[in-house]
Parts: sequence; structure tokens; C-alpha cells
Amino acid sequence: MLRIAVPNKGSLAETATEMLSEAGYTGRRDPKDLHTIDPQNEVEFFYLRPKDIATYVGSGALDVGITGRDLLLDARMPGAREIEALAFGDSTFRFAGPPGRFATVGDLQGMRVATAYPGLVDGFLDDHGVAVDLVPLDGAVESAVRLGVADAVADVVSTGTTLRQAGLEIFGPVILESEAVLITGPTDADGTETLLRRLRGVMVARRYVMVDYDLPATLVDDAVAIAPGIESPTIAPLRDPEWVAVRVMVPRAGVNQVMDALYAIGARAILVTAIHNARL
Repeated sequence: MLRIAVPNKGSLAETATEMLSEAGYTGRRDPKDLHTIDPQNEVEFFYLRPKDIATYVGSGALDVGITGRDLLLDARMPGAREIEALAFGDSTFRFAGPPGRFATVGDLQGMRVATAYPGLVDGFLDDHGVAVDLVPLDGAVESAVRLGVADAVADVVSTGTTLRQAGLEIFGPVILESEAVLITGPTDADGTETLLRRLRGVMVARRYVMVDYDLPATLVDDAVAIAPGIESPTIAPLRDPEWVAVRVMVPRAGVNQVMDALYAIGARAILVTAIHNARL
């Protein structure tokens, strides 16, 4: 059986569980369960703290897992490696300090830097040849400067509002652009490729919708220029020989603009339907 590590709580847990369900796997029914078996798909699920998943997978105790890229790099487990980005759980890591005190990452030389991700930050600073005194904290690092335990912080940033409210300003390069990722261990276990294919199918289904419409046959080339699809639209004859029916996959984010453009050239009966899963 393929042994899969899944976040048991935190920002990644709910979406990871939803993705696995949409991929056809049966997970836990009770949120208190830490282990469950899906015999039909020959997998076992282990629900773990997100920070621990890279350690379990990298050691070979479990085969694959879903965690954050930040947590993977922070764990610094040589046996764990990313095999697919999963398009959710985005976050950005930056340095911040008192206004005007720091301009570049080099200005941190010899300073105290507070972070909840010491492995990640230490690796980044090593790459830049900067030596600091890391202050590991478990959350709320923005208070570290005000309370005098650090000179600067390295933390997750979205709008920067929380850091500004703490009297800090962002400086230096982006430490990491993170998101949820599928990771594997030292060896590729049986079933990993099937899991990967299924998760990719879910991501495709989330990004695309199916558009069906009727169109005068003379306008097919114009319509294909607007919505070319993944490979090519499906075109079928209608009872009226001067019209055809067209089916095409379109990115969900721009579907209304595509519908407007198709209608403008003469398409009619334009329908949009969701895609629940896919294999491309």
C-alpha cells in the first residue's frame, strides 16, 4: 500500500483533504483519526503535523506527503524532495526590521534574526554568505524586535499590514515563494504515479471549464482563434448543415471574456459546465 502523509491541521489541511477526495481517495471520516486505510485504492493515510511530514517522508517511514515548500526546505531532510506543486497554500517569505535600519540582506551580518523557520532562513543566508544569530520562535515573530529579542525577523508576508502594525518594514530579496507541494522520499513507491496523475487531473479541473456553443460553419477559424482549447476543439455537425456544435476547454479565470468574444462573432447557445476531474 502507498503510505501518504496528510496535514492534520493548519491552512493546508482542508484543501489537501479536498483534493484527495476529488482525486477519488477515501480519507478519514472523524477529524480525530490519525490513520485510515482506503483498501479500494490501496493507500494508507497518516494525518500528521505539517512541520513533521517532510521528516517522515524523507526518512522513508512514509512514501509521499502533502506539505508546504517552506516546511520541506525548513526540515532540511536530504531524502525528501518535491515532485509536484499543487497550486494552493501560496505564501511569500521576507525579511523585515525597524524602518531605515536595513536595506540589503548583507546588513544582517552578525544580527539576531527571529523566525519560525530557522532551517529555511539559515539555508537562504548561507547561500548569500551572511552569518546571523537565529532566534527560533513558534509564531508571532513580528513582536520579537519590539520585545528586544531580535534585530530583525523573517516571516510570511501577504500584504505586509501585520509587520507595519508592529513597526517594521520589509527589506531585501524574497526568501521564498511557497505553496503546497507533493513530496516523495528516497525511493519512488508503487502507486506514486497514479496519485500524481490523479492530483494533476484535479488541478486541471479546477483551472478549466468546458464551453459548448453553436456556430455558423464559416466562422470556425475565427472561433478557434478565440478559444483554441488544450489541443483542438471538438466540432460536430448539426441538422442544419450551415451550423456546427463546438466543445472546448477554456481557462476558468477568463471564461466570461471568451463567451463575450464568441457571442460577438456569431456563436449562440453558449453553455459553460464545470469539469470534476480530468486526464490529459
